[in-house]
Amino acid sequence: MLEYPRMRKYPAVFLLVIIGAAVLAGFFVYPKNFGERYRPWRLGLDLIGGSHLVYRVDLSQVSSGDRESVLGGLRDVIERRVNLFGVSEPQIFVAKSGESSELIVELAGVQNVKEAIRQIGETPLLDFREVVQVGTSKSFTYTNLTGRFITGAQLDCGGAGGTAPQVSLTFNEEGAGIFEKITEANIGKPLAVFLDNSLITAPIVQDKITGGEAVITGKFSLDEAKQLVERFNAGALPAPITLVDQLTVSPTLGADSLRSAMVAGAIGTVLVALFMVMYYGLLGIFAAFALVIYILLTLSVFKLVPVTMTLAGVAGFILTIGMAVDANILIFERIKEEKKKGLSQMAAVREGFVRAWPSIRDSNTSTIITAVILYFFTSSFLRGFALTLLLGVLTSLFSAITTTRLFLTVFLKDKIKPQPTNR
Repeated sequence: MLEYPRMRKYPAVFLLVIIGAAVLAGFFVYPKNFGERYRPWRLGLDLIGGSHLVYRVDLSQVSSGDRESVLGGLRDVIERRVNLFGVSEPQIFVAKSGESSELIVELAGVQNVKEAIRQIGETPLLDFREVVQVGTSKSFTYTNLTGRFITGAQLDCGGAGGTAPQVSLTFNEEGAGIFEKITEANIGKPLAVFLDNSLITAPIVQDKITGGEAVITGKFSLDEAKQLVERFNAGALPAPITLVDQLTVSPTLGADSLRSAMVAGAIGTVLVALFMVMYYGLLGIFAAFALVIYILLTLSVFKLVPVTMTLAGVAGFILTIGMAVDANILIFERIKEEKKKGLSQMAAVREGFVRAWPSIRDSNTSTIITAVILYFFTSSFLRGFALTLLLGVLTSLFSAITTTRLFLTVFLKDKIKPQPTNR
């Protein structure tokens, strides 16, 4: 276990710093006034109401090599559409099972669910527009070149000697003719490309382009070029989506769920604190204070990340409260064993922390590994549970080892027996 010389030398100062941080965290996480004004809580649809939608993607007319790009583009298009409804950080996932693919859309807090479903289900529209100078301003003029004339888009790293990413476009025979005429009329001018009436790129036409093949170059990062390819493919290749499942949670039910979760968390915390006080006495009181500090600091971490809180996430957080106390139990039992060996109170405290650390470290490491696996290999509600569990465990390690130790160091002193004097 790591030792901190300055903390040993000035334990009271470090304890005051942690307590001060916990007080500030309390104001920050309180869902009104200061905390809510500057950083509102992000709640999932099961706590604030909304809809959980599942769309099946028809990839039967898409080649296997283009499917990943099309799915990524569809996800991007749907996210842009959902944002128009004021949904904060919509959760959109791609789920695959064999040859079938699904898009899962979570709309937390959305009011007009029917209109959102209608717009989400529309096929993405990609079109090219000319830029026309009108007085001192510029406007876009529609052309008859749309995404249906594009046969595919690919990421290419042929620019700047094979180091700069660029986007290659291929048109069918009819589209190649239209594109040739448009580029001939717009040499030296930008040609704007829109997806769902949102501008995605406006490259400058360098020359008349024949043959139905074009390359878009620029100062792209690899991720930017990849996203542009996905957007072109989403608007060009036929991949209709069909709503196959819908789960709607009313705002009232969501508010009731949130209230119940908060009450359950508060009751659980109080019962755990009472158990610690009744069983360990003064040590339990220190553990209870450390537990309150842990809760405030962990909630502030959730808000800063930020974590989208769901019922599953709340369950993960409540689980970590018990795990934080479990670490204290291991420490206190070790302290009792060391005192039975005849060590002084402070020596027993120091030795108890040192000997309990390997058990605490190993048990929490296994939980951290499990949480990481759940986060990266699941989606939706399970990811929320995994994330709160992971952050909670990491914070509980700090609370058990640092906060509890500072309380004991500051408030526990060895009883010095009076030495007999010679008369």
